[in-house]
Amino acid sequence: MNIRPSAAIRQNYNEIADLCRTSQEPVYLTRNGEGDLVVMDMETFSRREKMLDLREQLLSVEEDRMAGNKGYTIDELDKYLDDIISGV
Repeated sequence: MNIRPSAAIRQNYNEIADLCRTSQEPVYLTRNGEGDLVVMDMETFSRREKMLDLREQLLSVEEDRMAGNKGYTIDELDKYLDDIISGV
């Protein structure tokens, strides 16, 4: 875990930016010894957002399955999509 004082972002922006990129982890900034902000590079942020979206989708599917809603196999889905595309 990378923790830096908030003054570091003003005084050493390039160092903090490089740390974010190389570690691919967030950097936690403190103010007066207390947690204040979290910074990370755009690529890491985008990757984490995609991961969270996927987890939300998987959770939704699992909730549906547990509620007894019928799912589809890949073959059934493939046939269904083929039928839609061919206009059947």
